[in-house]
Amino acid sequence: MKMSSLDRILLLLTGLLAAYQIAVGIDGLDAFAITFYTLAFGVLLVAGLLMLILGLSVLDSPVVVIVSTLIPLSLSLGLVWESLASYRTPYLLFTILGFASVILTRSFSMPGNLSVIALAIVHGVAGMVIFLLPIVFAINGQAGPGFALVGAGGGLIGLGGLLLSFLKAGRPILPKETVLKVLPGLLLVMTATYVAGFALR
Repeated sequence: MKMSSLDRILLLLTGLLAAYQIAVGIDGLDAFAITFYTLAFGVLLVAGLLMLILGLSVLDSPVVVIVSTLIPLSLSLGLVWESLASYRTPYLLFTILGFASVILTRSFSMPGNLSVIALAIVHGVAGMVIFLLPIVFAINGQAGPGFALVGAGGGLIGLGGLLLSFLKAGRPILPKETVLKVLPGLLLVMTATYVAGFALR
């Protein structure tokens, strides 16, 4: 599918927003949490630039799928690290094992839909963490109301991950053309909600 000029503009804006978040950073956080957030936005920046330069067909590459998994894993790990000290080690283990499972299932031929199942579980859990934690913290006053926007971004990244997972499994929720058409806009809105949410925390 040929990328339109609008898609290229949306991906460029996504990259610029991710670069802005990396440059501005987030004040007053643990060094580990900042590292995880920076990694997430750095990968988002690179992924956006790759799609901009090489087109959406780059999503068919196993390497892109593997690297892109770092976005929800790093972002969710940053949220857990700064907010749920007692869950740091278990969630860090989940992140490591989840990323390793995606690497293994994408690097070697696996029976059935094992690679899709692994990807769906990793994206699903990380997406739910990103969706729920900011909203809960905004509601109970641990963060400003605007921090809930990060949760909205988590919902979008989860939706995008599931759409791509089912597409790869050969059981698309939406036609491939539709998924690829909405993806650049979805990435931009997701990145914008993250940047706004962290600014308003």
